[in-house]
Amino acid sequence: MRKLKHGKMSGGCGDSCCLKLEGLNVRIQGEEILEDVSFHLHCGEITALIGPNGAGKSTLFRSILGQLPYSGSITFAPAGGPAIRLADGTVMGGTRPLIGYVPQNMVFDRSTPMTVADMLCANLSAFPIWLGHKKEKLARADAMLQKVGGKNLLQKRLGSLSGGEMQRVLLAFALEPMPDMLLLDEPVSAVDRKGIEVFYDLVTSLRSEYHMPVILVSHDLSHVARYATRAALLDRTILVSGDVKTVIASPQVRETFGLDVVGGARA
Repeated sequence: MRKLKHGKMSGGCGDSCCLKLEGLNVRIQGEEILEDVSFHLHCGEITALIGPNGAGKSTLFRSILGQLPYSGSITFAPAGGPAIRLADGTVMGGTRPLIGYVPQNMVFDRSTPMTVADMLCANLSAFPIWLGHKKEKLARADAMLQKVGGKNLLQKRLGSLSGGEMQRVLLAFALEPMPDMLLLDEPVSAVDRKGIEVFYDLVTSLRSEYHMPVILVSHDLSHVARYATRAALLDRTILVSGDVKTVIASPQVRETFGLDVVGGARA
């Protein structure tokens, strides 16, 4: 698949890649899950998507990934290039952008003998993993882990990984090949405090180095205040969006989370 280039941030989309959602509506079994959702994300930004349970955050991600039908439009524009309109899993006017996705967790049998190397090499080759791994694939898998600070994880069993280690593996998986945008769905819900800092420091570094747009779903306002550059409050529709401090201090966020929030921290 053709790789789309990122550009440096500027005042408009002409010199910067961007993702734009306009009037997005999603109905599932007759129920309106998302209604008239619109927001705009540029390269180099981490936009936090916050909201109560059942607000439609996962549905929004599935729409961007092309897994759900919707009305309205989702458009990706590479730097200096023509806009690419995504439509219900198809693409109009260009090549679908590469999207990296890190889920909240990965459900699997923790007694499985499968290793990190098995998982990553299976993604890199059609060669059956039970027949062994080619040296170049192992080297590539190792390089993937090095990128996310996981140099000692290659031969570990998946079931022996800590929460933080598993999320680093999933992040490495999402970054191969390097995506045009990155979606993070509650990525640290099962990670301890040290692992949380390591994970978000990695994401911040990758965002700066590769200048990709990142959408982060999180219920933790302290993480949002520390790591995101912009935020949007979603409850079926976008209730408020903008820079992080403004959004977190808004009456809509205080009411939604039942908190008194001052400058991004609990009062």
